[in-house]
Amino acid sequence: MPEHNQHGSFIDSAVVHVHAGRGGRGAVSFRREPYQPRGGPDGGDGGRGGSVILYATREESSLAAYLRQKQLQAHDGEAGHAGLKAGKSAADLRLPVPLGTVVTDDVTGAMLADLASEGAEAVVASGGRGGRGNVHFKSSVNRSPMTAEPGQKGEERDLRLDLKLIADAGLVGAPNAGKSSLLRAISAATPKVGAYPFTTVDPELGVVQAPGGTRLVIADIPGLIEGAALGAGLGLRFLRHVERTRMLVYLVDGAAPDPWADFTIVRREIAHHSPELASRPALVAVNKVDLEETQQLRKRLRAVDLPPGVELRALHWISAHTGEGVTQLVGQLASKLTAVPQPAPALPAEPVIRLRRRRSAPPPPAVVKEAWGYRIAGAALDRLIAATDFDSVSALQRFQLQLDRIGVSTALEEAGAVAGDTVRAGDLEFEYQP
Repeated sequence: MPEHNQHGSFIDSAVVHVHAGRGGRGAVSFRREPYQPRGGPDGGDGGRGGSVILYATREESSLAAYLRQKQLQAHDGEAGHAGLKAGKSAADLRLPVPLGTVVTDDVTGAMLADLASEGAEAVVASGGRGGRGNVHFKSSVNRSPMTAEPGQKGEERDLRLDLKLIADAGLVGAPNAGKSSLLRAISAATPKVGAYPFTTVDPELGVVQAPGGTRLVIADIPGLIEGAALGAGLGLRFLRHVERTRMLVYLVDGAAPDPWADFTIVRREIAHHSPELASRPALVAVNKVDLEETQQLRKRLRAVDLPPGVELRALHWISAHTGEGVTQLVGQLASKLTAVPQPAPALPAEPVIRLRRRRSAPPPPAVVKEAWGYRIAGAALDRLIAATDFDSVSALQRFQLQLDRIGVSTALEEAGAVAGDTVRAGDLEFEYQP
């Protein structure tokens, strides 16, 4: 079982089990008329079971609710009624998740949905179909059928939910570069700030009002260290939160012993994690210009001293503490963002994503000879068993006929079964009658 990322109240991953509701049972009923107590079948169908739906909303910012509640089940559909009245379908179980939540099948690892926009939905477990009432089983030879179907089981899945924050720009840098202080200075966010590395252990979002009224969302990504792309520290967790940012702002601690070595490590770790992410537009800002060490760095810095791709004239010299240069940095960021498109979601955006099973011709049943008889298994047989009421004589007769239709009788005959042999399918045991 994967570990959950849990620091304070910010939870960015969770594993849950979702179970859709079962369909309601079809009714066995007959019209009651004067002098005709059984005037014909009128059993209604069962209602559909509730589906489980995840939907993205800005009102959620964490997956914390899914650490407390790991088993999520929708209600079953109502049974059918007499008088051809169908049972009520159950309400869907609708579960809110933050924008940027990626939904993965925890068993297969397949990505199922990327809920990156407000209102995006994914039907992650479909409710079972209601069983048919006995009115559907009337025929010329059986005018009073006692057969009705139980409802189908609802789908169930183990899901992994991973949150990837959505922001216009991400602040990245070595620990203690001053990213949290800068976010405090430009927005109403209140990340933890301290004069020591690794003060911030959770990503933070801040809303910034840029010159001209432009509204920007900025993500403060906790400090990256060497080996982050391979999981050092909490690197992999932190790096995924910059995947959806349109731009990066590299923040350099100008008072550090070797500022550009720190910058090179951060840029290299981002490139190892995602070359595409490293190629996105970026700004470089040198923080702590209010300190003597940074002022000396600024005086002696030459273009030849800078890492490849960094231009001396394009550097922003700022102080998150005093505010020097911060307004100009935000203005330049807003200006550049006007030409940068939003990153596409990992899966195409759709109003509602429905996870459908791939339909194909079912394989023939598999038969294994045992000392006591024969064991048989197959998807079509499993569905037939689930849809049969074995307390009903007429349903048993129908079951026998359906065995021929789905190839069970042929498979048993080819395996050498003869009349009277014991056959087991799952928990069901019956006598083979060709």
